[in-house]
Amino acid sequence: MGLTYDQISGITERKFIPKLYDNIFNSNPYLQRARKRSYELVDGGISIMVPLNYATPTASGWYWGADTLNVNDNDQITSAEYTWKALYTNISILRTDELKNAGDEQMVSLVKSKVKIAEKNMEDQLGTGVFSNNTNAKSIVGLQYMMSTSNTIGGISQSTYSWWQPGSVDSTTTTTSLSAMMTVWNLCTIGSWSPTCVITTRTLFNYYYGLLQPQQRFQDTDSASGGFQSLLFNGIPVLPDSHCPSNCMFFLNEDYLHLFAHKEEDMRFEPFSKPVNQNVKVAKIYWMGAYGSSNMRLQGALTALTS
Repeated sequence: MGLTYDQISGITERKFIPKLYDNIFNSNPYLQRARKRSYELVDGGISIMVPLNYATPTASGWYWGADTLNVNDNDQITSAEYTWKALYTNISILRTDELKNAGDEQMVSLVKSKVKIAEKNMEDQLGTGVFSNNTNAKSIVGLQYMMSTSNTIGGISQSTYSWWQPGSVDSTTTTTSLSAMMTVWNLCTIGSWSPTCVITTRTLFNYYYGLLQPQQRFQDTDSASGGFQSLLFNGIPVLPDSHCPSNCMFFLNEDYLHLFAHKEEDMRFEPFSKPVNQNVKVAKIYWMGAYGSSNMRLQGALTALTS
């Protein structure tokens, strides 16, 4: 006989869901790094508010003796508001397939196969989302959309407020070179704050590899331990990500990028149930969150590279 609903749910949840969670976030370099450096669980709320310091006090300066001091206040803090986005993937087991796969081991294999498919789907959806250009309004806002001087990110217009624009968005340079990369790096560096990683395509990664002398081809140990190839640029990892859009190279300061997730909807597994009008068992996996920045000046990109 096939397993009961409760047994299928138990096997799936206990054996596969924790592994599924790890595999999704370890599926590509940027998601793996985001989980370690940028992943934040949130209790709830209508939206996610991220405080921003965008100005310094105007009442300041040198003084001596009994000079009159300026005590006027000025606005220095605002917030970026990121709206929740919801993602799901479906796991269905037909009763006819269940009967064909009678026995515990066969059913576990069937469930495992279905979970693998769901895992790949969630991986692709999240991986694509963090690089998206907002063509799908239901998706999280991605890096392509953020790397602009005229979009509205977190409710703040980049056209109106220049301090909310990236440090550099180069859409004219077409040839990958160390000098072009250094220009973006410098424009995204403020004091001790500078990019913490470079994410690009496999093609551009290979081209960058060719620019380096053999003795310069150092690898980031953290990325290597995570199973990913990397090179270094100014001491930070350069990583190829299959979800990165063509012709792009992103210079990211991960301390000011945030992948939020609702703590009650963080890869939540909904146990199998049976619709009243179908002979099929259906389970789902849910995620709800948002992606955003708290300092766009420290982010940058080359977006028109052809080699």
